[in-house]
Amino acid sequence: MATKVLIVDDSTFFRKRLKEIIESDPTMQVVGEAKDGKEGVSLAASLHPDVITMDVEMPVMDGITAVKEIMVKTPTPILMFSSLTFEGANSTFKALEAGAVDFMPKNFDDIAHRREDGIKALLNAIKAVSRSRVRGFRPALSTSTSARPSSLSATRPSSTLSSTTRTSTLSSTSSLSSRLSSTASAPAPTQGAALGQYKKINELLSSEQGVPAAARKFTFGDHKAETTAFKKSGKSHSLVAIGSSTGGPIALQEIIPKLPKLNVPVVIVQHMPGSFTNTFAARLDSMSQLHVVEAKDGDVLEPGTCYIAPGGKQMIFERFGLKARIRIIQDTGRVTYNPCVDVSFASLAQIFGNKVLAMILTGMGSDGCEGCQLLKAKGSVIWAQNEETCVVYGMPQAVVNANVADLVLPLGDIAGCIVKELG
Repeated sequence: MATKVLIVDDSTFFRKRLKEIIESDPTMQVVGEAKDGKEGVSLAASLHPDVITMDVEMPVMDGITAVKEIMVKTPTPILMFSSLTFEGANSTFKALEAGAVDFMPKNFDDIAHRREDGIKALLNAIKAVSRSRVRGFRPALSTSTSARPSSLSATRPSSTLSSTTRTSTLSSTSSLSSRLSSTASAPAPTQGAALGQYKKINELLSSEQGVPAAARKFTFGDHKAETTAFKKSGKSHSLVAIGSSTGGPIALQEIIPKLPKLNVPVVIVQHMPGSFTNTFAARLDSMSQLHVVEAKDGDVLEPGTCYIAPGGKQMIFERFGLKARIRIIQDTGRVTYNPCVDVSFASLAQIFGNKVLAMILTGMGSDGCEGCQLLKAKGSVIWAQNEETCVVYGMPQAVVNANVADLVLPLGDIAGCIVKELG
C-alpha cells in the first residue's frame, strides 16, 4: 500500500508543488491538504495519514500548536518545513520538542525548479519519517524497566542494514586504522593542509579498506540487540564523541543538559543543515552546565565544552601541542552526509586512539559504523542507543550488528552512564 501523506501549509503554491513531487513517487499518495494548523489537526484525525508535512508559521493555528494537538489526539510522524532564519530554526526545535520527528529547510528554490538532489532528499526524508517511531524517546526507558511500546508501532527503515554485506571487519579496520595513523602528522597551520588530511580520510573510508571480497565475512542481520546493564569499562577517556541523525536533536537534549561540567571535551556530529546548528548550539547551551558551541575552524578542544559540527561541512581534528584542535572543511562532494560521523570519528581515531568514549544515537542509515570500527580497533569504548528509545533504529543498529558496541543503552540512562564511566 502507498504511504499516505497529509500536507499542511498556508501556501497554495507550496502545497501544489509538494504534492506533485510526492506523487511522482509511486509508493506515496497525498490524501489531503490543509491550509492551516487547525484544519491539519482535523484532517489528521479523519484521514489517518502515515506521515504529515507541516509548515511552522501559519495563520489560525501555527505548526507548533498543531503538532502538540496531533500528538495528543492522533499521534502521527511529522516532518516540519522551516525557513532559513534564526526565528525559523528556533521554532523548528520547539516543534521537535512538541513531538515532530524531523525537519527540512523550506527551500522554495529546490521545489520550484525540481532540482534532482533537493527532490531526492525531500522524498527520502518523508519516507524515513513515515517509518519512524513516534515519541520513541518518551518515556526514557531505564535498564531496570521493561520496554513500553510507543504510540505507533515502529518499522525499521528500508536501508542496506538487513540485506547488504558490509566491507568492515575488525581485522580490516585494524589495517585501515594503521593506515590512518600513518596520515597523522604535525599540526597543519593552513586550511590546505587540513583539506589534504580530510581527503586522505575520505579516500580511506571509501576504499573498501583494501579487503578482498572473500575476506568480507560480516553481513548485517536483522536481529534486535538486547539492552545491556551498565558496566564501567575501567578505561580512561580524553573525549566524549556523539553521532546522531533523525531524532537526534531531542535525544541530545535528553543527554547534554543532564551532564555536569565534565573534565573532558564533548564533540557532536548531528546531521543538520548549516543554518540550524548555531541556533541548536545556543539552545543546548542555555539548558546545560557544559558550554555548548558550534565548532569553528581552529577551535582548541577544552574540557567542559561541547562542540557541535557545523551543518553542511566536515569536522576533523589535528594535534595542537599537547591538545587537539578542530578543522572545519568544506566538503568535496564525495561524502553523503555533511557533517559525516564516519569522517569525524575516523579523525578522532588517529588523534586520540583508545581514549574516546563514543556513542551512536538514533538515526537512519549507517553513518558512524565505520568510524566506530576504527575507534574500537584502537581500543576506544563504543555505546549504542537501544531500539526501544530510538526514533529511527538505523545508525545504532549498524554499530550493534557490526559487533563493536560495548553497551546498548536506553536514552534516559546515557547521561548518568557517561558520568559513571568518566568517574
